[in-house]
Amino acid sequence: MPENTVRIRPVKPRARSTWPQAALTFLFEAGGEQKQGTINHMSALQELIASSVKNYREGSIVKGHILEIRPREFLVDIGYKSEGVIPASEFDEPESVELGDEVEVLLERLENDEGMVVLSKEKAAQRQNWEKIVGVFKGDGLIKGKVRSAVKGGLTVNVGVEAFLPASQIDIVPPKDLQQFVGNTYDFKIVKINEDRKNVVLSRREIIEQERSEKRQAFLGGVNIGDTIVGTVKNITDFGAFIDLDGIDGLLHVTDMSWARLNHPSELIKVGQQLSVQVLDINKDKERVSLGLKQMQSNPWDKIEERFPVGQKVSGKVTNLMPYGAFVQIEDGVEGLIHVSELSWTKRIARPSDVLTLGQEVEALVLGVNKDEQKISLGVRQLEPNPWDEIELRYMIGKQVKGKVRNMTAYGAFVELEEGIDGMIHVSDLSWTRKINHPSEMLKKGDDLEAVVLDIDKTNQRISLGVKQIDTDPWKEIDGRFRIGDLVKGTISKLTNFGAFVQLQDDIDGLVHISQISEDRVEKVKDVLKVGQEVEARVIKVDKAERRIGLSVKAANYSEEALRKEAETLDTLRPGEDMVGLDQAFQFAEDEYRPGEPKK
Repeated sequence: MPENTVRIRPVKPRARSTWPQAALTFLFEAGGEQKQGTINHMSALQELIASSVKNYREGSIVKGHILEIRPREFLVDIGYKSEGVIPASEFDEPESVELGDEVEVLLERLENDEGMVVLSKEKAAQRQNWEKIVGVFKGDGLIKGKVRSAVKGGLTVNVGVEAFLPASQIDIVPPKDLQQFVGNTYDFKIVKINEDRKNVVLSRREIIEQERSEKRQAFLGGVNIGDTIVGTVKNITDFGAFIDLDGIDGLLHVTDMSWARLNHPSELIKVGQQLSVQVLDINKDKERVSLGLKQMQSNPWDKIEERFPVGQKVSGKVTNLMPYGAFVQIEDGVEGLIHVSELSWTKRIARPSDVLTLGQEVEALVLGVNKDEQKISLGVRQLEPNPWDEIELRYMIGKQVKGKVRNMTAYGAFVELEEGIDGMIHVSDLSWTRKINHPSEMLKKGDDLEAVVLDIDKTNQRISLGVKQIDTDPWKEIDGRFRIGDLVKGTISKLTNFGAFVQLQDDIDGLVHISQISEDRVEKVKDVLKVGQEVEARVIKVDKAERRIGLSVKAANYSEEALRKEAETLDTLRPGEDMVGLDQAFQFAEDEYRPGEPKK
């Protein structure tokens, strides 16, 4: 019987009617002792009972017994005139509670509105455990507890008293699902207490970190470079994977995963997978370990020159397509690169993807091997004869050929003779008679034309073509066609500040200087002449070497004597005078032309 309960029974029962007046002898137990006394009156009995229960103070801890087990609560008898009810949730293992079990409870109130005592097993335990908690906190701080529930920001834990475990202190990486911990028992470290508020803050993370630190030190002290160890893939990134080595994470870089090309580590491994890896490097100060997986296999690049000598024909699968070339796997862990320039002798291939696809089987020739850099150069076009090797047999110098204008530059036009074979016509080879500053003055892209092969450069794979060479050079016979004094007709083809160009027969141009337009002074050529206008003029100068003809419109009606004097006047003009010489006029006309600009 609990020491603070009281039982009273009469020694010799008397008739009930005589109790108020008769003296009664009682044997009672209080505080674990038996006492005998005599009561002469009922009021004396009440005083005895009152004196025996004086230790039932609110706020004290008393002992009681399980009197009744209910679905969600227990009825507890503390020896007082009424019992108390305690929720089953206040018991750690309510299912194991039996009738008669002794429990220590906190007497919160002697009587509530229903006349029952208010008891709390949990609060009694908290009060009893607080000193223990303080002692543990001052010591190593380690304590075991059971997670009761998930709350905002963390978990509540029963460690004898209710404690709070912040989410950030649950594990190394804060978990997203807190419910997974509810109901489980763990070891914790007390990191903070508040005696006034009776608050306790726990950390499970510190214990885990301490355990991992001890494991790391043990691992680093016992492992050596070159050792083979087993770990579990913990996390995968673009640059590699972190391997859990039971206390320390090792980095397995993507370049050390496989001898073959990997676009991403996930192509080879997955999270949770166990791997046997080799220790490549150890940094004990920074606690870093570099691991290798491909090192567990033989290096396929050993004796690579013997297996794939230059000139050997190989076959493989296209594994990657880049703007500059295609990678082909010719053996497990060995890839070669076909540069875009090595795909065809003649076809203009902008990107390998224009002619190849991923996974395609191709044949190629080994062009070069670099074991140190683990590179193999491959070529596809070398499997076929180079059409440029015998180009002079198909395009002999002097041969007239046909083609289509493919492209133009400031210095000439490129003509496609056959697929992949181009010839270039320089602007100087477009016309015998006209000064061509840009090929667009005579040609446009897509034009079909004929030309003559002028030269072949097999080394640089170039063919020089000419259009004007199809016809005879009219300037060879210019003396017989245009003589000084001849009266000629033509069309104004271009106006300049100093004169006008006149197109004569066979596309030969002559220049009418501004001084030769009219007897009257001409300020601006465009005020007198227009492009497309037909004019009649006299030939006053012929320069076969420079391919220039000087004309005079005003001399169309001159006599031979007047014409001779006019020609002499032109020859005596010096730079700096009001008029320039005919030679300079031609030069200025040439300088005024700009590539791509049409004639005015």
